[in-house]
Amino acid sequence: MVDIFIKKFKGIKIDGKVLDENNLNAANEYQNIILEDLSCDVNEKLLYTLINLVEQNNKFLIITSIQPITEIIFKLEDLKSRAKNFLLTIIDNPDDEFMFALILKNLSDRQIILDKKLIDFIIKRVERSYGKIFEFIYKIDKISLKKKKSIDFKIIKEALDE
Repeated sequence: MVDIFIKKFKGIKIDGKVLDENNLNAANEYQNIILEDLSCDVNEKLLYTLINLVEQNNKFLIITSIQPITEIIFKLEDLKSRAKNFLLTIIDNPDDEFMFALILKNLSDRQIILDKKLIDFIIKRVERSYGKIFEFIYKIDKISLKKKKSIDFKIIKEALDE
């Protein structure tokens, strides 16, 4: 999803684990910046500089992390203050209804039609993450093509066991 955003809005993605001066210089050229996988061991001065760069130049910054930035204990007082101003959102795993829609969309992209019973079976058994749903659909399509059979319970179970 991040890569789609980057392409569509001509942005840059920076790995939070390797934030350095070169990343800051590169970020200066973009309007939209994503700092991915921020952790508490980030170089605080560089993070503070990045946030200032964004604010001073009316850029947009998205930070992803396991722990909300407002809960990270920074040593730099100015950074603590800036971190409190972030808007937070949590991206949860999809519920059954959304999983159904994701599965249907991924199947449709591959021109595959499945019975609702098969989709319900998948929903109850596949891992609830966007990436795993995509991987699973790829896997059942690959097995189906390999066996030259349409997707059925047997193929779904085989893909779940791998």
